[in-house]
Amino acid sequence: MIETPSLVDQYCHGVLRTELGLGTFEAQLTPTEGPPAPGTTLFDTQTGFAVRRWCPPLLGLEPHCPPASYLARRRELGVVEAGRRLLRGSGITAYLVDTGLPGDLTGPTELGVAGDADAHEIVRLEQLAEQVADTSGTVECFLANLAESVHAAAAHAVAFTSVAGVRHGLALAPEPPGPGEVRGAAGRWLGARRVGEALSDPVLLRHLLWIAVASGRPLQLHAGLAAPGPRTDPVLLIDFVRATAGLGTDLVLLHGYPYHRHAAHLAGVFPHVYADCGAALVRTGARAATVLAELLELAPFGKILFSSGAQGLPELHVVGAQLFREALGRVLGTWVAEGAWSLDDAQRVAGLIASGNAGRVYSLD
Repeated sequence: MIETPSLVDQYCHGVLRTELGLGTFEAQLTPTEGPPAPGTTLFDTQTGFAVRRWCPPLLGLEPHCPPASYLARRRELGVVEAGRRLLRGSGITAYLVDTGLPGDLTGPTELGVAGDADAHEIVRLEQLAEQVADTSGTVECFLANLAESVHAAAAHAVAFTSVAGVRHGLALAPEPPGPGEVRGAAGRWLGARRVGEALSDPVLLRHLLWIAVASGRPLQLHAGLAAPGPRTDPVLLIDFVRATAGLGTDLVLLHGYPYHRHAAHLAGVFPHVYADCGAALVRTGARAATVLAELLELAPFGKILFSSGAQGLPELHVVGAQLFREALGRVLGTWVAEGAWSLDDAQRVAGLIASGNAGRVYSLD
């Protein structure tokens, strides 16, 4: 039996504070741009089936109960109590929370209290730049305030995260943009944008990445199919990865799937690159063990990090944790049973991926 008594969720979001009906709950289950196929629901996905397997027992129901029965029990308990039971039943002992999503989501402190766990903030670079732009009247003021804001955030956040790949694609020029290039891009963006408008200018996105690199905090980069948008194969980052080697800042490749082998390869080649296994396992559900085994083929065991990637639903924290435990136990347990690994080595590697690697990368100790 492979045990993971401590789980550090190295990338997640808060949970919704509002009660959800069937339609609004389903909309949070899996990324989609439209309704499910006629006669089906979004519960008819690997993620939906995993929710029905792992979450009902935490609310006093039988596994695999119908979605309507599950949601009725959820409403009976209330959003606060249901969320508390689910989060505490996940076994996650620390949350690293990206606070950059809109909506009525719990922050790190509230999530930690609900889950009886430690919680730390991850600052999203693009949201920080947008907030600075909303209160800066000139280009010079914007750029000065931006540098100051990133520096101030580095004093309390455990990491920065960037969605540059989701907004523009990962095929960005790897080198830092020059001062004139940055001022020109800032002038064009500030002159044309409306308050609250999202940042997608490639020059300013690169500028943000390099400010974050200079801070020394770990930098998380969204890759794979985290959201509909440009192709975000992590192999497109290779020039940026080479340019940041030796600068003292770790890069964590988030989500990865279906390019998780590429992320694992980069983690194996470059000392400062790490691969996240979270969303890949949640997306693949009952096939999660296969995906995890593929990551373990290429990445050193000290370079893989657990996360749930959850947002909105506490159920997704539960599913992320349980699928990870199941997949890890199945893969490593098979290797132990076959005599390829010793049980002690398997247990040590399980501890690294579950929490030890994250504790080291984010200096959680």
